[in-house]
Amino acid sequence: MERRLFAGKLLSLMEPQSQDIFYQAILDKNVYFEGPLITAVIMTGIFCRPTCTTRKPKPFIQFIFFGNYFYGICAVALSVEASLQQRLPLNDAVCYILIFLCTVLYYTVAYTSEPHVKTGNARLKWYARHSAIIVLTQRWYTAVVVGLAGYFFWQYWSHLDVLDRKDWFLIGVFPVVGAFYYGIGSGAFGQYNLRRIGWLKPFIIGFSWAGMVNVYPALYYTVQHQVPYVISLVGGLLFVKNFMFISVLCIIFDIKDYADDANQRLKTFVTEVGLRKTIFYILIPLSLLGLGSFLLYGTIHGFSWEKLLLNSIPFALLLAVTYSMHRRQSIMYYLMIIDGLLLVKAVCGTAAMIWF
Repeated sequence: MERRLFAGKLLSLMEPQSQDIFYQAILDKNVYFEGPLITAVIMTGIFCRPTCTTRKPKPFIQFIFFGNYFYGICAVALSVEASLQQRLPLNDAVCYILIFLCTVLYYTVAYTSEPHVKTGNARLKWYARHSAIIVLTQRWYTAVVVGLAGYFFWQYWSHLDVLDRKDWFLIGVFPVVGAFYYGIGSGAFGQYNLRRIGWLKPFIIGFSWAGMVNVYPALYYTVQHQVPYVISLVGGLLFVKNFMFISVLCIIFDIKDYADDANQRLKTFVTEVGLRKTIFYILIPLSLLGLGSFLLYGTIHGFSWEKLLLNSIPFALLLAVTYSMHRRQSIMYYLMIIDGLLLVKAVCGTAAMIWF
């Protein structure tokens, strides 16, 4: 009788804040929630009771992945890898703090601008529950970025003459492309939202990431130490490697959004050519192109076979994950396993440069 009364009380708790109570009940496997509360995995369609013994994502894990902090970590790690592979000294902490915070800010904008409506998307639900703290942290991170960038330019103002037109173009092109990805402001610029061009979206993201991790750390070093930045063949090959690797990950994410994109008539690769052709005619060839550009770079640079092998591991895993996409996967699979390949790539590349 006590359980029924308690369950009846729960049925009236449908406000957004009650979702935290329900989620904690699932984590605790609370028997008093049996009956009025049923959980389900949206991607697989499997329903479960709250006392189910299946492991659930912890709040801290959701914070790291849903809050885009993992992307920030990956951006810093890839920047370190790219600097070492270009045989450049590592930059100071300010550079990597800026890379981390800019990445977090950039990815969070997409979710803070979404209207808080009822949705089955676990990530959007998380943002709806934590909207106040997210807005606060976004403002704080923006202030930190502006402060650190201002301090850097104030300290090295006299060094800016080392930058030529090519360098200024590179400094400007990546933020502009990134801004058009979301649509700049509103009004006339709002129509130039590159996210609406579904097939172009993965390459825009890959291009912006490659600029962030390959070009900006090198330009930061150029200004700080007054060493001219030279675009070389090996630097271009490294850019292509990261560009292709990240673009493939973005196309894989489009597979996750296949149903929504089809309903919105968004022309992505998977909605246009189908899942199988996307995997075998687009994803796998692009992965091989990225691997080939690195192998060419490594051969030109005289890398040892150990270094080449270690750097090839992420691409082998990328091919394996790509092939696995013919089966539906959960959102945490995409965030932890697929995006985790970014970190695996950075760790393998960094280890290869240090140990071999």
